[in-house]
Amino acid sequence: MKLGFIGLGIMGKPMVRNLLKKGYAVTVNDINAEAVQELVGYGAAGATSPKDVAIESDVIITMLPNNDIVKNVILGENGIIHGAAAGAIVIDMSSVSPVVSQEIAARLKERGIHMLDAPVSGGEPKAIDGTLAIMVGGDEEIFERVKPVLSCMGDNVTWVGGHGSGSTAKLANQIMVNVNIAAMSEALVLAAKAGIDIDRMYRAIRSGLAGSAVLDAKLPMILDRNFQAGGRIDINAKDLSNVIETAEAYNVSLPLTSHVLNVFKTLIAEGNRTDDHAGIVKYYEQQAGVIVEHAK
Repeated sequence: MKLGFIGLGIMGKPMVRNLLKKGYAVTVNDINAEAVQELVGYGAAGATSPKDVAIESDVIITMLPNNDIVKNVILGENGIIHGAAAGAIVIDMSSVSPVVSQEIAARLKERGIHMLDAPVSGGEPKAIDGTLAIMVGGDEEIFERVKPVLSCMGDNVTWVGGHGSGSTAKLANQIMVNVNIAAMSEALVLAAKAGIDIDRMYRAIRSGLAGSAVLDAKLPMILDRNFQAGGRIDINAKDLSNVIETAEAYNVSLPLTSHVLNVFKTLIAEGNRTDDHAGIVKYYEQQAGVIVEHAK
């Protein structure tokens, strides 16, 4: 099975490396020529357009920033749709609107091309070690056919349902993750303002009901003042914008998500767009006039 991979950013590059380590032949493309050459150095083949990737591949994976770019890469003038053979499988692992996923799947089906929406959770660290959570929408038989490929990049690969289901599950995931970080940030700022030792508080609460993967991953970053992105603020803001758009379509009110999206917009306006979303804490720190850090 020959693979193609388009989108070699913070997530895509390590995902390709894991596919190469498992022995797959992978043809890659990105607007960043340096990223392409880096992966060619690890054994991938380079291509100059999404169409050319598709010509060389049985399965084409995309990992891209937003709805418009995904649509252009798959359906545009030099897109995958113009190079993929009937029976090929497109796996979009980007975080996009389920409406967009369904639209693309319908267009590809007209050409006899299969589509799965398969967004991920876990950020750069889990992309590197191949332990992403992958939530998949589309035909179950097609999912089973490519599950071994997906399992090279994730250790929790789950078929959720029909087209758009993976994207919807990712939106729900992003609500829980980002609202959780915001709630944790409020709690940390309160504790810091009260003057208690945050490291000791962390040890006291982490094994109780307040303990979470978010707490374990993000609190050490905040205390170290390390906001190097595993999940960028601007990308998560894009995800929450997709959440709100989808919620409006279903007439669902999401007040907590709306608040966190506004926090992201404020942080972006203040120049923090490339920070990790643990940087949400900066918003609350500024409001309270305190910094959450290790005891001095």
